[in-house]
Amino acid sequence: MATTQDQEDDEDDINPITMLFPADGHHHPNNGVLFPAREVEETSTDQYDISSIKSTLLIRQLPSQGLSFQLWPAARTLVSLLDLYRTHPTHSPLAPILPDGRDHRHLSILELGSGTGLVGIAAAVILGANVTLTDLPHVIPNLQFNAHANANLLSLQGGTAHVAPLRWGEADDVNVIEREFDLILASDVVYHDHLYDPLLETLRLFLNSGKEKKKMTFVMAHLRRWKKDSVFFKKAKKMFDVQTIHVDPPCNGARIGVVVYSFYGKTEKNMKNPC
Repeated sequence: MATTQDQEDDEDDINPITMLFPADGHHHPNNGVLFPAREVEETSTDQYDISSIKSTLLIRQLPSQGLSFQLWPAARTLVSLLDLYRTHPTHSPLAPILPDGRDHRHLSILELGSGTGLVGIAAAVILGANVTLTDLPHVIPNLQFNAHANANLLSLQGGTAHVAPLRWGEADDVNVIEREFDLILASDVVYHDHLYDPLLETLRLFLNSGKEKKKMTFVMAHLRRWKKDSVFFKKAKKMFDVQTIHVDPPCNGARIGVVVYSFYGKTEKNMKNPC
């Protein structure tokens, strides 16, 4: 199995065109373009089976509106891990992070860069959690649409999905939604290098707040596409304790699979300058 360091430091070329949306059972091959073939479609509403609760989520994608309106590969990995946790808690990589099945309190979860909202909505229905879905303001209407489309299932499972705008690196945005979260989730959020520092700053505001409160964990699913991704992780390790908790095997001819990380905050005195 490849280690985290292997995946970060490997200097072999990674083709960002075919890696952005690898062909799988839900997408057509990319045929050499940046977006999957379905990009020409204006709207796509897909069903996602959640086996642990024998239910289906409805998620609307709007490919013609950009990357934030499409489902990314790492999201499916994170949903699969949540599904596994509900069925077999002790066998899940999330077991050390989430309470076991005997703890029925409502978890409070924040999702960063929610996009279509699949991960956050899945967490709400699978765990019966109170989830806050966040993204840039222009993404909010579709997020709200998907939350409403699954309102009945959310109610049935005892979960909630709230939607709020959150621009990375903006302390004011963090202050507006700040609350005692148990867990922060994200998938495929490391892909533009100009967003590395804003994302890290937002994580610092949540994980390294310096307040006397329960320790939050950030769980991130990531599919590496660019060599420069390693810059993000080198900076992150100066600010947080970063661990690899799960690695998907490569599939469909890809060289690497999705990796899931956990981030824990460090005390200010133990932090290094990330720059």
